[in-house]
Amino acid sequence: MNSTLRRVLVILGVVALLYLFLVSIGMVGASFKLVGKALAQEIFGFASQPLTGLFIGIFATSLVQSSSTTTSIVVGLVAGGMSVETAIPIIMGANIGTSVTNTLVSVGHIGRTNEFKRAFAASTVHDFFNLMAVLILFPLQYFTNFLGKISQLIAGIFTSGADIHFTSPVKIVVKPMVGWLVKLLSSPFDAKGMQAIAVLVVAGIILFFALKYMTVLLRGVVMQNASGFFERTVFRTPHLAFAMGVLLTAAVQSSSITTSVVVPLAGAGILTLGQIYPYTLGANIGTTITAILAALAAPENAFAALSVALAHLNFNVCGIIVITSIPPIRTVPMKLAEFMASQAVIRKWVPFAYIAVVFFLVPLILIYVTR
Repeated sequence: MNSTLRRVLVILGVVALLYLFLVSIGMVGASFKLVGKALAQEIFGFASQPLTGLFIGIFATSLVQSSSTTTSIVVGLVAGGMSVETAIPIIMGANIGTSVTNTLVSVGHIGRTNEFKRAFAASTVHDFFNLMAVLILFPLQYFTNFLGKISQLIAGIFTSGADIHFTSPVKIVVKPMVGWLVKLLSSPFDAKGMQAIAVLVVAGIILFFALKYMTVLLRGVVMQNASGFFERTVFRTPHLAFAMGVLLTAAVQSSSITTSVVVPLAGAGILTLGQIYPYTLGANIGTTITAILAALAAPENAFAALSVALAHLNFNVCGIIVITSIPPIRTVPMKLAEFMASQAVIRKWVPFAYIAVVFFLVPLILIYVTR
C-alpha cells in the first residue's frame, strides 16, 4: 500500500507541476502582450541577428542547464511577438548549450583515469554531434530559412494558418489560471511596463520550480534501477537505444537528465561509446516535446508558437538524417569525443578549459561582437 500510495502521489505531483509549467509559459506570452509588440521587439532586438541569437541560445542554456527551459521561454516570446525566423537560431543554440550538463557530470570521474576517459568520451559525443548539426544546418537556415518554412507549413496543417481559430484542450485548461494570475499581479502596478515585469518574473519562478521538481519526481520513477535496465534492454541494439532515448527524454522532460544518467555507466565500463551515441540522438528528439507542450499553452499567436516548436523538432530530425546518412561524417562525433577524452586524461585542465571556452567564453565574446 505504501508503494502504491507513493506512486499515486508522484503521478499527482507530476500532473500538478506540468500544469504549473504550462501556466508559466502562458504568462510569458501574456507579459509581452502587456507591454505591446513594439516594446517586445525592441527588448529582443539584440537577437535579430541570427548569429547573435545562436550564441544567446548556447550561453543561456549553458547557464540554466536546460534546453527545455530555454526553448519554452522562446516559444512564449514568439507568442508575444518575436518572429519565428529570429527564434530558430536561439533554439539551435539551445541544442548545444544543453549538453554541458552531462559533460560536467563526467568531471566527477576525473580522479580515476580509465573511468574518466570513458565517461568524458560518453558525455562529449553529445556535444560534438550537436555542434556538427549546427555547423552543417545553420548556414542553410541563415540563407534559406528552410526550418521556418517547413515548420510553418506543418503548423498550418494543424491550425489552418489562423491563430485565432486554433484551440487546444491544454489552452482551455490553462487560460483561466493565466488570466487570474496576470490580473492579480497587474493590480498593484500602474505602468504597463512594471506589470509586464512582475508577470515575467513570477512566470520565470514558476517555470524553474515546475521543471526542477518535475525532473526530480520523474527521475525517481523513470531512472530507478537504471543500470540493470539499460544494460539488459535499452542498449541491446542501436535502434532500441534511439527509441528509448526519445521515450525517456519525453517522459522526464530533460535531455540533460537522460544523457547524464548514462555517463557513470560508461565510466564503469557497462556501456560503450557506440551504445550511448544513438541514445543521445533519441534524447535530442525527445526533448522537443517540452516546446510543443509550451506551444499548445500559448495564449496568442498559436500558429507562430507551434511553428517554432516544430522547428526545434525538425532541426534535430534533419541533423540526425544528414549526419548519420553520410558515411564519412557518421562517426566523426565519436572520433572527436575519443580524441578529446584522450587529451583530457593527459592534461587534467583540458575538460575545464573545454567547458569554459565552448559553453561560456566563446558565446559571450561572439554575442558582444555580433550584436
